[in-house]
Amino acid sequence: MRTKSLLLLLALFMGFAPLRADEGMWLPMLISRLNQRDLQKMGLQLTPEEIYSVNNSSLKDAIVSLGGGFCTGEIISGQGLMLTNHHCGYDAIAAKSSLENDILTNGFWAKDKGQEIPIEGLFVSFLVRMEDVTSKILPQLEGIESESERSAKIAEIGQQLAEEATTGTHYEAEVESFYVGNEFYLFVYENFNDVRLVGAPPSSVGKFGGDTDNWMWPRHTGDFSMFRVYMGPDGKPAPYSTDNIAYKPKHFLPISLKGVQEGDFAMTFGYPGSTDRYLTSFGVEQAIAKKNPTVVAIREAKLSVLRKDMKASDAVRLQYASDYASIANYWKYFIGQTEQLIANDVKTSKEKLEAEYLKWASATPERNAKYGNALEMIKQGYAITDGVVISNTYVLEGGLLGAGSVLFTYRFNKALEDLLKMPEGDEKDTRRDELKMAAAQHFEAVNIPTDRALFAATTTMYAENVPEAQQPEFLRDAKSETFAEWQKYADNVYSKSIFTNQDRLNAFLDKPSAKKLTKDPMKKAAEDFFGIYRNVGQANAEPNEMIRKGNRLFIDGLRQMYPEKIFYSDANSTMRASFGNVRDYQPKDGVTYDYYTTIEGIMQKMDNSDDEFMVPDKLVELYKAKDYGQYADKNGDLRVNFISTNDITGGNSGSPVINGKGELIGLAFDGNWEAMSGDINFEPSIQRTISVDIRYVLFMIDKVAGAKNLIEEMTLVRAENPKAPPTSAQDAPVASPTMN
Repeated sequence: MRTKSLLLLLALFMGFAPLRADEGMWLPMLISRLNQRDLQKMGLQLTPEEIYSVNNSSLKDAIVSLGGGFCTGEIISGQGLMLTNHHCGYDAIAAKSSLENDILTNGFWAKDKGQEIPIEGLFVSFLVRMEDVTSKILPQLEGIESESERSAKIAEIGQQLAEEATTGTHYEAEVESFYVGNEFYLFVYENFNDVRLVGAPPSSVGKFGGDTDNWMWPRHTGDFSMFRVYMGPDGKPAPYSTDNIAYKPKHFLPISLKGVQEGDFAMTFGYPGSTDRYLTSFGVEQAIAKKNPTVVAIREAKLSVLRKDMKASDAVRLQYASDYASIANYWKYFIGQTEQLIANDVKTSKEKLEAEYLKWASATPERNAKYGNALEMIKQGYAITDGVVISNTYVLEGGLLGAGSVLFTYRFNKALEDLLKMPEGDEKDTRRDELKMAAAQHFEAVNIPTDRALFAATTTMYAENVPEAQQPEFLRDAKSETFAEWQKYADNVYSKSIFTNQDRLNAFLDKPSAKKLTKDPMKKAAEDFFGIYRNVGQANAEPNEMIRKGNRLFIDGLRQMYPEKIFYSDANSTMRASFGNVRDYQPKDGVTYDYYTTIEGIMQKMDNSDDEFMVPDKLVELYKAKDYGQYADKNGDLRVNFISTNDITGGNSGSPVINGKGELIGLAFDGNWEAMSGDINFEPSIQRTISVDIRYVLFMIDKVAGAKNLIEEMTLVRAENPKAPPTSAQDAPVASPTMN
């Protein structure tokens, strides 16, 4: 980000700038503090109370966090129908797929509630309320110098406040830190555990473009899937039961068929995972030079193994579809982030800000005493962690999370050690049977030859790229043995370990032996990896404390520098709103990207010999007939994706894009390549949110899937309307008018 004025730099980098409101992820309860006139000029017609209210139905009541924060969803009917991204539902869809019924590849649509598929383990959280509890916590932290002691005290107070807020209710609560421990907010949630799959397009639509198009614009991806939230007959959360009924929301989103035009207002509402906008130049340098390239290299090796085996077997493809997608997403993310941190000269921008901060901090003895050493602490902390950041990355990416058998072994070994201590009897027999069931679930989900190849690939890289002194003991010992190649070493481990063969593990459970367990080679590897992980954690404890304390003081100082400014905090998986406009952009000289794409682009990219660019026959048929129904734009084209200036990050996937009247116009699913440094430094001229046009979603449901039952339970807004239609469970119509 390049500016000539420090004030403008801070306005763009830190807060709600007078001339642009698209930067920042804002807590909904604080929206009233923002410049309402600017928001109205952008096109917002809602009041802060209509966006966030504790006592009345508001937009926040239609927004959910999925599974504790990995994605966002929104309720779009009075019967608990929920919309999110296809990649957010990917794991659930893959888990319910089989060779006989491959719904991941072919898609799935429930034509009535009886066909909806329960998803074990998936839950959604509705925000009940949030509360500023800073005044209840900060005074109790005075005099605590140690950051670890400070964190422990915050956790203690936070737990107490959460318990007080939920006593006598079925709600759950947590206290979150903001501005690195300078402010604190309490969040109360209502969690629903009965969530069922309603519909998903085929992967050729939901994942169109694959890894090639990921993080890219122009885009042509139908990244959506649908679920339904259920509640008990009493209206409260309940475990899955056939007696449960569809959730009746306090508010759901009406859907606009008007579409979007250049300059239209757009608001995203969701649960962004994490940003690091206050990261210093020292952190940027470490990311560019050490951490990011290491993550990319390890993930590329894992992807290479998975690609080969998934291509050779449909069974393996389904087993690893979700893992592959997750690994690939952040593999490309870190490639792009590194490239754009350099291209956008983010380190220089950070250094300029830090120089101005030091001038301000040294201007008075009082400031210098409190804030003057903050950046030096951060610098020293990074200097120490530089020596182990590669090792730390390897132990996570290539060790604990390399081959699935490693993490399984570490966890299962603890259970086996407990089993060995139990006296013979019915209790031990029951526990033995439970462990056999758990083992069966593991071996059903993993392909051992693939896992062995992952182990060989990651341990080879570990041995070659991490200083020997920082390697786990089993790797150092293996070098002195007869295994000239790591593949042979992996073969040996997997041929002998009880943790890599279900029959061997079951035989061990029938006749457990402490001696045999002690000698197990995978047990040795898993324990050594965790030992290294603990050692790295201990080695990093002091420098990390220096970095945390320095960051806390640095951010506090920045806010003191400009007391009249409204600073937004980094994302931390709590509900946030962002405000922007539909807008094109210029990625480089002489090139302008339009703000939307159409079905024409799908057909131009179509290549049915390439898994990433296959197009369903039904979609081709409708394209040739130009049969888009009421989902076409005024020119008769079918729009697919659009971009806006909203500020989002991971966790925002699935967030609704809402117009100025509170109507759903799209579904956010990605950012753009040229601004992939955006989690660290917002780039106002080029940073864009990529969304699915809601009309394309409806077109796929209606015209392609033929699931008119779902369309009929939504509230569709077909014409200009000064006010949104009723969308509370009490006054909403059961169905929208009949489709054409």
